[in-house]
Amino acid sequence: MLPVTTLYFYLSEDLGVADSSSSDLVISTTLHTLAPLRHRVPMADADGRRLGDFMMIIPGLRSKPKHLIQKTISEIQLVLTGFNDMVVFVELNLKLNLLWVSHRHRFGIGPEIASAVRERVPEALLVGWGAGM
Repeated sequence: MLPVTTLYFYLSEDLGVADSSSSDLVISTTLHTLAPLRHRVPMADADGRRLGDFMMIIPGLRSKPKHLIQKTISEIQLVLTGFNDMVVFVELNLKLNLLWVSHRHRFGIGPEIASAVRERVPEALLVGWGAGM
């Protein structure tokens, strides 16, 4: 596997990585070898309820100047913070220009989050989703 630059956002209470009394998004930027996404993405929340998910491609993101990449990351973070109670895991893989979002179930929440991302990052394209859309 090749090193991948990835930005993770996740809720600490769901993945058990920080203070469980906090529901704020935890952000980690890493450069390391990663297992396939299907092995890392959570399938259920802390209460065992199945999560929904979707994937967006952001064409050309990795080839943009660093300041524009950071602006895009900030826009995504701003959107997802507004859904802090629903979003459980987010991964932005710059090598693949791929944004993955896992969320709690609520009717229509997937499209609502994806639309909010598109409002702030118009070039982001919804290409796949799982249960809970």
